[in-house]
Amino acid sequence: MRVTRESLLRIAKETAQERAYNDPDIVAAYLTGSLLNVEPMLGGTADIDIVFVHKTKPKQSREFVKLTPDFHLDISRRTKDEFKSPRELRGDPWLGYEMYDPILLYEREKFFDFVQASLRAGFDFEQPPLMLQRCKKMLSHGRGIWMDLTELDEESIGPKEIKKYMKSLFHALNAIAELSGPPIQERRLLLEFPARAAAAGKPGMAAGAFGLIGANHADVDKLKLWFSDWKSAFKLASEKPDVDFRIHPARINYYEKAIKAMLDGDTPLAALWPLLHTWTLSAEVLEGDHFNFWKNAVGELGLLGAGFTEHVEGLDHFLDDIEITFEEIARENGLDASTGF
Repeated sequence: MRVTRESLLRIAKETAQERAYNDPDIVAAYLTGSLLNVEPMLGGTADIDIVFVHKTKPKQSREFVKLTPDFHLDISRRTKDEFKSPRELRGDPWLGYEMYDPILLYEREKFFDFVQASLRAGFDFEQPPLMLQRCKKMLSHGRGIWMDLTELDEESIGPKEIKKYMKSLFHALNAIAELSGPPIQERRLLLEFPARAAAAGKPGMAAGAFGLIGANHADVDKLKLWFSDWKSAFKLASEKPDVDFRIHPARINYYEKAIKAMLDGDTPLAALWPLLHTWTLSAEVLEGDHFNFWKNAVGELGLLGAGFTEHVEGLDHFLDDIEITFEEIARENGLDASTGF
């Protein structure tokens, strides 16, 4: 079956209208994510990111619905109260961009236009004061997670600790990425970060990012060697009731084909992020050989034992460099370096 961006957009609109018709609690629905781009596919796969806004708190906040092996719905739910302060939304590094330029799919009442107009008021959303505010919040999240990492015993590092380390790094990279646009989602993080770092005038940060994930200890052949173990772990973990929600049967091709495409592309080691991230989430609920395969790979990347401590120290310096970058931008724009205003 031939799938195009236009056909996926049509599915998004039909899904939103059908769900809203059967659920009077839905106030609005909008599209975000990769389908906002002209070329949303990666490895011939994509998800359809729909956000439903509810009057009251929904029982389920996230849902995946398989359409075909290569395409699925990624449905998020928010409450109307989350949008009651557009001024605060403008400084929110995630929800601010989510509402800045999505595609409206459905509206039961005049909700969307009011929130978006308030968000865009004054045309200063992308100007340095608000931009720095959002970036600093992202950096603060990363630094807060890093603080927890400094208290860990390097001899007891496992999936939970590696997941926390990657989460801190994820926020750090997106703190830089938001200087020139919306945050980068996890599947494309290392694929798109070099261009964002260059746009921020810090191209050297790309090498730092790859180093912090252990890419200097890996190559394409090694990642391809790990691939079958990663896939087996993902499939097995997706059947476990207590696995992270992102390890879902509907998403196996979404990750598998994207990883393969990156391995065959111009930046093959960019595949390391989605591979390691989803493998780590899977490893949290696995044991025996499947757990040991993950542990051996993480060890080869230098992320266990003393190597973990060294990477945490490297992340500390990386976060410091980002903070200095923000101070430089503030001074260049006549802003208070400590507040951004």
